Amino acid sequence: MSGTGVGIGQRPETRKQMMVKLLWTGIWLVYLSAPVSDLVHGGHGVVAVVLGWLGLAIFVAWYLALLFRTGRRNAQDFVLVSLAVLSAESTLLVLTLGREWLVLFVYVSIASGAALPLRLARWTIPVASALMAGLALLVADGTEYIGALLIPALLGGFAMTGVRELVRTTIELREARARVAQLAANEERLRLARDLHDLLGHSLSLITLKSELAGRMLPAHPDKAAQQVADIEQVSRQALVDVREAVTGYRRARLAAELAGAQVALTAAGVSAALPADPDLTGVPEESESALAWALREAVTNVVRHSGARGCTVELLHRQTLDGPRLELTVEDDGSGGAGNGPGNGLAGLTERLEKAGGTLEATGSRHGFRLVARVPAGSGPHVGSAS
Repeated sequence: MSGTGVGIGQRPETRKQMMVKLLWTGIWLVYLSAPVSDLVHGGHGVVAVVLGWLGLAIFVAWYLALLFRTGRRNAQDFVLVSLAVLSAESTLLVLTLGREWLVLFVYVSIASGAALPLRLARWTIPVASALMAGLALLVADGTEYIGALLIPALLGGFAMTGVRELVRTTIELREARARVAQLAANEERLRLARDLHDLLGHSLSLITLKSELAGRMLPAHPDKAAQQVADIEQVSRQALVDVREAVTGYRRARLAAELAGAQVALTAAGVSAALPADPDLTGVPEESESALAWALREAVTNVVRHSGARGCTVELLHRQTLDGPRLELTVEDDGSGGAGNGPGNGLAGLTERLEKAGGTLEATGSRHGFRLVARVPAGSGPHVGSAS
């Protein structure tokens, strides 16, 4: 886990994680009030009180060390030894000081569930609970505490095993998701390499062959050499088209990513930004999404570079028209860029990109700022909210 959170059974890696886990663990130490009260008001002798405080301090320190070290590898032996030491100490304190110290076995049971895998905890938890019940039968008035402590010991211990398994499963899922993402990226790189090899291998071989032919024909047959050069040009142009089509998917702009980038760019430029939340674009054609993403990038770039605006509003709406559903992106600023030469020189290319996707572009400027509206077919996607 990252940040300040640290899971049960995991060793904290930073000082902040250690403080969080110490605070969380320390909350449950409040249930040691019974032994503390016994030491203060139990009427024990001075020697018994001193040894009792010493025993309680050792128990708490060992208990915390157990919880904080369980995230280390090969710590199972340490855990088992620690549980045995805590059980032995708890037994000694119960037999010498009385029934109030039976609560220590609840901590032994909970530590078993938090620190041991289920295959071991399913035995250590009942054993700790049984030992507590047996001692309750031996000490004076201990039977009155059996009902109050036995159920928390069993339920608390097994509840901690469930939490531990949940944390372990969550970590495994995150690791698996990271591996899947890495494998997907590797697969994409392999596909790009394979596609480029398939596309360029034949074309480059043909260009090389025709270049050699043109070189041999040039002295005696310049007309035939010229034909070979023309073929080389044609093959080169076609290879360039094929490469562009092959890498289109790799450089396709995504609207969610562009919205996040727009927020960062506008904030960095000191422009107050109002942008919509991450839209649900289910059913929206990829070509339409890509065209709007490029429109947003161009518009925000112009706001940052040319407008001198103090505020910028971005809206994303789903509209039903006579031509079918349309996804409409509006970018409006309060700068002065629109009153002069417009927001930049990329509108022509942006218009062509939108028209290729079946959309349209409107760009209007006034003394109050500049407004760009891009519309593309929305397919059968759901309603998309707008910014306020």
